[in-house]
Amino acid sequence: MSVVAAFVYRDGHRVREASLSEGGLKLEPDEFVWIGLLEPQEAELRTLQRRFGLHPLAVEDALSAHQLPKIEVYGGELFVVALTARMVDGEIEYGETHVFVGPDYIVTVRHGSSRGHAEVRSQLEVSPALLKHGSDYVLHAILDFVVDGYRPIVDEAEEALLRMEQRALDAFLSREEIRELFQLRRGLLRFERVLDPMEEVAGRLERLDLPCIDAEVRPYFRDVRDHVSRVNSRVGALRETLASVFEVANLLEQQRQGAI
Repeated sequence: MSVVAAFVYRDGHRVREASLSEGGLKLEPDEFVWIGLLEPQEAELRTLQRRFGLHPLAVEDALSAHQLPKIEVYGGELFVVALTARMVDGEIEYGETHVFVGPDYIVTVRHGSSRGHAEVRSQLEVSPALLKHGSDYVLHAILDFVVDGYRPIVDEAEEALLRMEQRALDAFLSREEIRELFQLRRGLLRFERVLDPMEEVAGRLERLDLPCIDAEVRPYFRDVRDHVSRVNSRVGALRETLASVFEVANLLEQQRQGAI
């Protein structure tokens, strides 16, 4: 099984490794299990579906791995989709994290994401006062981790755009530089299509009375929503700056041709 980690927790402390064989996972009333999978096979997810009663539609979504951020409620279970992102050679690459949340379990399924959750798990395990909240607080920590990965993308895009802006003022943009600007514009447009639903997901977790989300944990999701909102605002500002760079480059080119 493509299990990255699977542990049982009680009162915020790891107590044992979870056995995921058929009928092997037994939980006490005050325990929950956190299972992380990386690009699992269908049979592996079906095993967990039978053990935890995961909804078939959510399992199908997790297997297809072509989703935008969303949150679905299936009875007493939550299913959340978040998109990870990173900048590679000037282009934004995406991965998916699917999260099943129940009263005594949280199952994460990652597709195409190079950022594992070992760092999140380590941070939570040294803070048992937070981890003792259970699966809903783990969901918050995972979403916060995903959103933290958005900021370096905006920082790198800003640096690239500032270089282009200075280049447009100092000289004339080459065909390759124009192509790079269009590539950046296209990437930011797609990024906005990810940020908007991510902000909505965090907002629903903060405001709505949802299964598996305790009232004392809901305010934590406000931080996630605020982080997404700030990134979204920066992306909007970048697109406006990008448009002005195009305009300046065009005006300077027209001036050069007029002088000739």
